[in-house]
Amino acid sequence: MTRILVLISGSGSNLQAILDGCAQGRIDGQVVAVISNKADAYGLVRAKHAGVAAEVLAHQGFESREAYDAALMARIDSHQPDLIVLAGFMRILTGDLVRHYQGRMLNIHPSLLPKYQGLHTHQRAIEAGDKEHGASVHFVTEELDGGPVVLQARVPIFPEDEASDVAARVQVQEHSLYPLVVQWFCQGRLRCDATGAWLDGELLGQAGYAND
Repeated sequence: MTRILVLISGSGSNLQAILDGCAQGRIDGQVVAVISNKADAYGLVRAKHAGVAAEVLAHQGFESREAYDAALMARIDSHQPDLIVLAGFMRILTGDLVRHYQGRMLNIHPSLLPKYQGLHTHQRAIEAGDKEHGASVHFVTEELDGGPVVLQARVPIFPEDEASDVAARVQVQEHSLYPLVVQWFCQGRLRCDATGAWLDGELLGQAGYAND
């Protein structure tokens, strides 16, 4: 069974979706640990309720990003995960850490990548006059939010929408999107190499898997 480790910074709603997927047999894997850089992250409570090891590695007190990531790698490796899942982990990762888990680290980003890398994606989509927005699950590379996309979900943007309206709509889709991609990885159907992301032996395009 695939050993999954989840990194969080906040409420952990995507973590909960993955925990539920494992508990319900929709994911052929087990979350072996949850690590947060913030002690007050509600996702730690979710982990404890699920009987999963919940740990805090606060970034304060480390002299550099590199020093923190070295400590984080040691903590992650102690659990021997097959897959590392970023679920609202609000830190920019160093190249050393990303390379260490190349092809084994997934992230979910609230936009239709490659549009709107970084923060405040919902407001940026509204201000640009976009008619749709969404979320993307992608492999993590050294380029921020720039790794190969595996799967996207799209939602409409209506004229009267505020950023919070779009965020809520996107989050609903995230909770279905992320467990599905995690399951593909656990089934051995999904991999990533220097050429991109592959599903069932087929190289995925810029927007990931699309079933029209």
